[in-house]
Amino acid sequence: MIELLAPAGDLEKLKIALLYGADAVFIGGTNFSLRARASNFTLEDIQDATSFAHERGKKVYVTTNIIPHNEDMDGLIEYLKGLEERKVDAIISASPYIIDMALKHTSLEVHLSTQQSASNTETVNYWHELGIKRIVLARELDKHQIRRLKEKTKADIEVFIHGGMCMSYSGRCSLSNNMTDRDANRGGCAHSCRWNYDLTADGASVSNNSFSMSSKDLEALEQIPHLIDSKVSSLKIEGRMKSLHYIATVVSTYRKLIDDYLLFGKIDDFNPYLIELQKAENRLTSHGYLEGLPGVEEQLFNKVSEKPTQLFVGLIQGYDQQTGLTTIEQRNYFGVGDELEVFSPDGSVRDFKLTYMTDEKDTETSIARHPQQILKIKIPFSVEPYAMIRKK
Repeated sequence: MIELLAPAGDLEKLKIALLYGADAVFIGGTNFSLRARASNFTLEDIQDATSFAHERGKKVYVTTNIIPHNEDMDGLIEYLKGLEERKVDAIISASPYIIDMALKHTSLEVHLSTQQSASNTETVNYWHELGIKRIVLARELDKHQIRRLKEKTKADIEVFIHGGMCMSYSGRCSLSNNMTDRDANRGGCAHSCRWNYDLTADGASVSNNSFSMSSKDLEALEQIPHLIDSKVSSLKIEGRMKSLHYIATVVSTYRKLIDDYLLFGKIDDFNPYLIELQKAENRLTSHGYLEGLPGVEEQLFNKVSEKPTQLFVGLIQGYDQQTGLTTIEQRNYFGVGDELEVFSPDGSVRDFKLTYMTDEKDTETSIARHPQQILKIKIPFSVEPYAMIRKK
C-alpha cells in the first residue's frame, strides 16, 4: 500500500495530519533539523507524537537533515539514541556522517533526504547498499524517469507531490546565507528567492518590472496515478510551517484521490480534487518537473504569488449532545447569519447557517473577532473534535 506522508510543525499539526488521512508524518527535532523557525519537537514531544501515531497504526519520521558544520555535531549520538528510545519509525538525513552514526550506534531506519540530490539508479543503489531503506528523490526528475529508476532498484522510493519548491538544485541554495547570514542548509532559509529584485546598470534601473527568482509550488494531483503505478513507496507533502487548515485540506484531498484511484483504477475528473485544494492557503502551483523540464509558466518571476484565504474560521474542540452547543477556537472573523460548513477528518462536508453564539462566559454575541477566542455555537448536527468550520 502506498504511503501518504504529511508535514507537522508541532504536535497539534501532527494530530490533524494523521486524523485527516496521512499514513505518516515527518517532524523536526530541536537539533539537526532544517526549518529552524518551525515549532520543532523536543524529545518529550516526540514521545507524545509516536504514542499518538502508533496507537493509530501510523508512523513518525524525524528529520536530521542539516548539512552540519563542526559546531553542529555536539551531542549527535546521544540525540540519535534518544530518538531510538522514543521509537521513531525512521530518521531523514542528508549528511553521510549523521547517516553513518545512526547506522553504527542505533537500530534506527534511515531515509536519505532530498538534499542529497539522488537522481539516478546508481546513486540510489549506492545508498541502499550502505543500509538506507528509503531514498527521497531529487525533485528534478520527471514521472517517466521516476518509473524507470524504480524498476532498477530495491530501495523504497519517496517522491514529493505537493508544496514549496526550491529554485536551487534540490534545496542547495546559498542566496540566504550570502544575503542575510542565514544558512538555508542549516535551517535558516530567509526565502531570498521570493524577494523582489531589480536589474540595474550604473545605478539606474534597466528593467521595466521588479522580479523574483522563485518557482511556483508543486501540485501533483494528475500525476498521482502514474506514481502509484510506478510503485513508489511514499508520496510526500511539504510544509511543516503551514497552517492547520492547509494541512487538513491538502492531506484530506490527496487521501481521497489516492483511495479513489486504488478503488476504481482510474480518475475521470480531477476538478473536484483541485477545487478542494484551492480552499487551502496556497501559492500559485504547477506540476514542477514531473511532466518534464519546467518552462516560464512554472515560475513566478513578477507574478503575485500569495493567494490568502480566510475560509477557515474555527477549530472544533467539543460537542455537547444535550444542548447541541459546539465549543470552538476562533481562527478568522465570522458572525451570526454566516453560511458555514463543517469539514471533518473523514473528508465529509456539511453546511449550516450560524444562528446562535456565546463567548466563553456564556454571554451571547453576534461577532467572532478575537483570534483563538473560545466560543460556543449552535450546529444542527453532531460534530467531532478537530473538525474545522469554514465559510462557504
